[in-house]
Amino acid sequence: MASRNHSTITEFILIGLSADPHTEALLFVLFLVIYLLTMMGNLLMLLMIRVDSHLHTPMYFFLSNLSFLDLCFSSVTLPKLLEDLLSEKKTISVEGCLAQVFFVFFTSGTEACLLSVMAYDRYAAICHPLLYGQVMSNQRCVKLVLASWGLASLNAVVILLLAINMDFCEAQTIHHFTCELPALFPLSCSDISTNINILLSASLLHGLGTFVPIFLSYARIISTILSISSTTGRSKAFSTCSSHLIAVVLFFGSGFLCYLMPPSGSSMDLLLSLQYSVITPLMNPLIYSLKNKEVKAAVKKTLGKFL
Repeated sequence: MASRNHSTITEFILIGLSADPHTEALLFVLFLVIYLLTMMGNLLMLLMIRVDSHLHTPMYFFLSNLSFLDLCFSSVTLPKLLEDLLSEKKTISVEGCLAQVFFVFFTSGTEACLLSVMAYDRYAAICHPLLYGQVMSNQRCVKLVLASWGLASLNAVVILLLAINMDFCEAQTIHHFTCELPALFPLSCSDISTNINILLSASLLHGLGTFVPIFLSYARIISTILSISSTTGRSKAFSTCSSHLIAVVLFFGSGFLCYLMPPSGSSMDLLLSLQYSVITPLMNPLIYSLKNKEVKAAVKKTLGKFL
């Protein structure tokens, strides 16, 4: 079926972020720096969690998985974007485009699940501190991470099947810097109403299925923090989840808008995609290192060993 649907074209043309060579050169330098910083920040986070025994806790186990995921997430789009900024003709094969569709949904979907799991971890730590070790056992933590990857892969397969079953006839120009399913809809010469409905349903199911537990966890967390009589105690309790809360706002804010709004090909679509696929993987290690005393101490300790 795939060969029949895509027999009329073999590649797509990506509009990219700019058509001006000078602007593209500046953007190349900018995104190259972002990509290198993303790699360095997340690799450093993985390294210090591995070598520092004080960080061998459930929260940092989830954070190490988040850092690994951010490495993968940024590598799905940024290398191709950097290549296109140096190329006169920005093309991508149909197979490569479908691969991007799958991995964008797979990585972003897994990140949503992990952020939800991390919210539950903070809920258990703040609301049930005496039972925390029992609730968040090593075995349960591993199961939660595996479930996150499994649910996201299932959702990504559904999205990939939607893309494979679309007929692309003559239109080849994607008004985006990467292959995302909403950007492919205007290129289809077949009826895509069902595809749009399934995409919206899948995005809502996965998005709300991961966001609602976060909302409920923080509702309980805030209630517990407000019941603490000591100002120092409230401040300490809030500081343990403030980094995660910032990461949630950055990721879900742009992700929901990007997939729940109809694609328009406007600059806003590009900015939202850049926010959750490029900026968020860069910001996560910075957020957790700047807002967490344990992480800052581990960074100094780890850098001291290698410098």
